[in-house]
Amino acid sequence: MEMSSDSDVEELLLLYALSRSQRKRVWVHDINQKRKDLGEYHRLCRELASHEDRFFTYFRISQDLFEELHELLIPIISKCTTNWRTPISTRERLVICLRYLATGDSQQTIAFSFRVGRSIVGGIVKEVCTEIWNTLQPEYMPSPTEETWKQSEKGYRETWNFPNCVGSIDGKHVSIKCPKNSGSEYFCYKKFFSVVLLAIVDPCYKFTVIDVGSYGRHSDSGIFENSIFYRQYIHGKSLLPDKPLPGTEEPVPHVLIGNEGFALKTYLMRPFPRALATQDERKTNFN
Repeated sequence: MEMSSDSDVEELLLLYALSRSQRKRVWVHDINQKRKDLGEYHRLCRELASHEDRFFTYFRISQDLFEELHELLIPIISKCTTNWRTPISTRERLVICLRYLATGDSQQTIAFSFRVGRSIVGGIVKEVCTEIWNTLQPEYMPSPTEETWKQSEKGYRETWNFPNCVGSIDGKHVSIKCPKNSGSEYFCYKKFFSVVLLAIVDPCYKFTVIDVGSYGRHSDSGIFENSIFYRQYIHGKSLLPDKPLPGTEEPVPHVLIGNEGFALKTYLMRPFPRALATQDERKTNFN
């Protein structure tokens, strides 16, 4: 396309230069402009530092653990200061995230309390949670090894008198709002919409493996058999080599233990049906 004259070219170049020079308008509600004077972080949270018990109730973690976590996250969640605005500090970002997790309040409620936008809360929670997982998971919840299962079996045998057991497995339905256009995928047997947290714990109640996010309509057993853990550690494999139970000589498999929601397998033990257990004291004791 040819320009009609040099003046047309100059006009276009001028308009382009003006558009590039215009700064984006940043609009902040009058209430949120008072964040540093009246926001929850700048008032209540500062006072909580002088009261360890109240601090723990508010955040669900101790001050020492908070400071340790903050030091790990500083280089990851910090934001650059620009000519337009000063970013929310790393400490306040962590506070907003932990308060959201500790209370279960809506993001809008948290936004009002801290005098920030609701979308800001959503972005902070998503980012900080991701970085907490990326930072802590390799150290505190690494992929289980053979030694992990051996230590777990020892704990179940000595603490709970259950030899050849390497973990307890169960699922938890976490209530959610029904996602758009999801049909009945998230509707669970408890008559609400949910995603499922499936977890295996050791004899000290510590998480060994987790699987998060499956549809609420799926059973615990179905979720387990479709999990990455099942494919990596169970399907066609064994967690540990078979060994005899105390007082016997024939090797038997190591197992996980679960409730009635799981199918009986060579690698998973479940309780006897309640009707049978009430007629047999040994089965009642086993359950």
